Amino acid sequence: MIKKINVLFCLFVISIVLLSCSGFEKVLKSKDYNYKYKKGLEYFKKGDHYRYTAIFEQLVPIYSGTLRADTVQYYYALGNYNQGDYILAGHYFDTFRKTYPRSVFTEEAEYMYAYCFYESSPRPELDQENTLSAIAAFSEYISKYPNSDKKNDVSKFLNELKDKLVEKSYLSAKLYYNVSEYKAAIVALKNSLRDFPNSKYREEQLFLIVKSAYTLADNSVRTKQKERYQSTIDEYYTFIGEYPQSEYAKEAKKMYEASMKFLGN
Repeated sequence: MIKKINVLFCLFVISIVLLSCSGFEKVLKSKDYNYKYKKGLEYFKKGDHYRYTAIFEQLVPIYSGTLRADTVQYYYALGNYNQGDYILAGHYFDTFRKTYPRSVFTEEAEYMYAYCFYESSPRPELDQENTLSAIAAFSEYISKYPNSDKKNDVSKFLNELKDKLVEKSYLSAKLYYNVSEYKAAIVALKNSLRDFPNSKYREEQLFLIVKSAYTLADNSVRTKQKERYQSTIDEYYTFIGEYPQSEYAKEAKKMYEASMKFLGN
């Protein structure tokens, strides 16, 4: 008896799905564009992103140049976003904001254009082109809409994105140290500190400059050691001047003393 009920229930579910699919196919094939438009909005309200996106994709060229053009284009862009295609969605939101600068959807499209870059911003160790694009787009948005109710969110996103750039710079510079390219490490670490002077990694970076300078000197030919040990001492003074109580102070002092000893001081 239970088995029979389960079979009947499965058949019922399958029939509902088939009817639903046939209904959707009917909408897609319909030449009644007003009907199709209304069904697209119905699917949107139900959260059926695939179906309403497919419908509005068909309607974009149909309603081009009409009073509904901006609405159709906006929902199509939103549909791509809701399906997780942030690159394509960002493209359509960008097209929308440039094509319809006075639409009721323009402010939201400007925000979503930036947010799509935010969503596609990768981990710090990867290329940060989308992170930079997100920062530029959010900055443009907040400049245009300084009183937006999203300004606090935008501020939070901007801080998060900028922190990612700081971390990317830090990781890229530290990589030279990790692979024993000490001369390049010193240059990269200093460039990173120049670009991001308030980096949360500043203390460690200054210490790594000292350590890189010392290791470079220690492994140099005799004719270059004097200059490089002196550079180690200079970098130590910079480091200890800023962070006298650093957790790295003890190790840094040993390198400083070894450098002084070599120079006969």
